[in-house]
Amino acid sequence: MDQVLFDFTKQDAAGTCSTAHAWAKTPAPLSANERSALTERAKALLKKHNAVLVAHYYVDGFLQDLALETGGIVSDSLEMARFGRDHAAQTLVVAGVRFMGETAKILSPEKRVLMPDLDATCSLDLGCPEDEFAAFCDAHPDRRVVVYANTSAAVKARADWMVTSSCALDIVSDLHAKGQKILWAPDRHLGRYIQEETGADMLMWNGACIVHDEFKGLELELLREQHPGALVMVHPESPKSVVEQADVVGSTSALIKAVVEGTAPAYIVATDNGILHRMRQLAPNKVLIEAPTAGNSATCKSCAHCPWMAMNGLANLVDCLESGQPQIHVDEAIRVKAQGCINRMLDFVAARKSAAAGMTPGLGAA
Repeated sequence: MDQVLFDFTKQDAAGTCSTAHAWAKTPAPLSANERSALTERAKALLKKHNAVLVAHYYVDGFLQDLALETGGIVSDSLEMARFGRDHAAQTLVVAGVRFMGETAKILSPEKRVLMPDLDATCSLDLGCPEDEFAAFCDAHPDRRVVVYANTSAAVKARADWMVTSSCALDIVSDLHAKGQKILWAPDRHLGRYIQEETGADMLMWNGACIVHDEFKGLELELLREQHPGALVMVHPESPKSVVEQADVVGSTSALIKAVVEGTAPAYIVATDNGILHRMRQLAPNKVLIEAPTAGNSATCKSCAHCPWMAMNGLANLVDCLESGQPQIHVDEAIRVKAQGCINRMLDFVAARKSAAAGMTPGLGAA
């Protein structure tokens, strides 16, 4: 498959760029005819192999549409795994990043889990190596280990709890009410937000999402002045200066739900711009404005798109369906340990009527 090398430029407050932080190889652009042919081929292969496509809100819109057209799902990472676990298909094709494929395999060990490209990863996952995290845990044995979904299977295997942005507040609040101290990893912005909301004693790993970390508080203020009637939707992986300006802070599903059910005519969205595809489909009459990610001297005012999510394309999707590769494998001992912290979260959410009430058909956990 032809690919284009892509350097993700991370800007500091002065607008200075560096390509040292992340890279990804994105699929080459397709013509309309190529896209149409590959879409039909993918549909035929999904049917032939009794496979279902589960896609994240951040991947290419054509993949999102294909998932929905073929009986799959477009959702947040937790609902992707739950859908795959409960679906009759014996082959799951995960369009997202590697930790999502691993989570699907952890919950569905008997199923074949394919991904278009196993190199599609996550800065939070990369920034929390298994050995360093284990040493961090060993140094603080008195704390309950709570990890975000955006981590490797090996890191999850060391955790007491896995959480997503849709349930983290409830779980940490419950642990805090029981007098437990928390060791949190890896996203420092999400951790800070939860700590401030719950008052929990939380020791933080110093990680960040390369997309959400780039949203700028000052630039957001200026944008709000240009759109005084717009509500601000913010994912909690964003910096404090951005979260503080939000009308709604929440997971991908929660932000979509807020736009769909909201009465405002316009919304400023501070998360990966891949989410706008589904938002526009579900709320076609709403004006959606991308939140700014750049400093004054930068050339890109809003470039909030994960380079690794962009590695998922129709061509490599067809390739993986034709070859049965690449396939996700998780060591069984690690899988069993990791499944424990995931099931603990799932059981907690299922037992909470408030969390169940946040489920929105077609969206997932809000």
